[in-house]
Parts: sequence; C-alpha cells; structure tokens
Amino acid sequence: MPMMIVEPDGERVPVKAGETILDAMYNSGYAYRIGCRRGGCAVCKVDLVSGDVDYAKPVCDTVLTDSERADGTCLSCRAVPRGDLTIPLRDERIRLTNAMLRQFRLAAYEKEERAQREATAPGSAAAPIT
Repeated sequence: MPMMIVEPDGERVPVKAGETILDAMYNSGYAYRIGCRRGGCAVCKVDLVSGDVDYAKPVCDTVLTDSERADGTCLSCRAVPRGDLTIPLRDERIRLTNAMLRQFRLAAYEKEERAQREATAPGSAAAPIT
C-alpha cells in the first residue's frame, strides 16, 4: 500500500490500490478545500514533490493543462498514485476530521507492511531463493 506524505505538516496518509489522492485523504479522516469532486473545477489541484500519478478517468485539458502536468500539478480528485508520493496543499493545511479513521487506516497499513516484510524475510516460505 503506497504512503502519501502531505506537507507542510508531514501527515502520513495510506493509499489503497486504485484510490485517488482525494479519496485516500477523506477515507483516512482528513479534509481540505475541494470543489466538484469530479475533475471539472480545478479547486483540488496539488503539486507533486515526489512520486507519480495516473488518471483512471479523463481530465479536460482546460482544467489541467499539459504544462501543469509537466510541472507536477495534478487534480487530487482524479489522480491515482502509482506508489509513494509527497504533496503540499496549496494555501492551506490538511485538517483531521475523524481521528478513528486515521488510526484505523494507519494500523491497516502497518499490518500490511509487517506481513510483507515477514513474507520476504530469509527462511520464510515466500522468500526468494538465492
């Protein structure tokens, strides 16, 4: 499960497969300024500091231009992380709205990470033979 770091506070937000940046934040108990939630208003633009995203649904060129994409700007309501990434929010900070969701998602992430480490540890049945 990829991990998203949201600056300027360094909040860690786990991202499930196929989840958009926006969905990951809301499903983890966070909120920030958004608009239409469907890629038409551009209110949810964020900038990638590191990492890459894909778009499962088309994004209109007038909402997100080719030059913005090249500069690392993405629409958080449509952008699906390919792996770990870091983003700063524009002119605001992320707000925790549900601490229980945050705790649940982080615990699930840590459990998955631990299971992957154990599965690939030397001597485990799933460890590669060298």
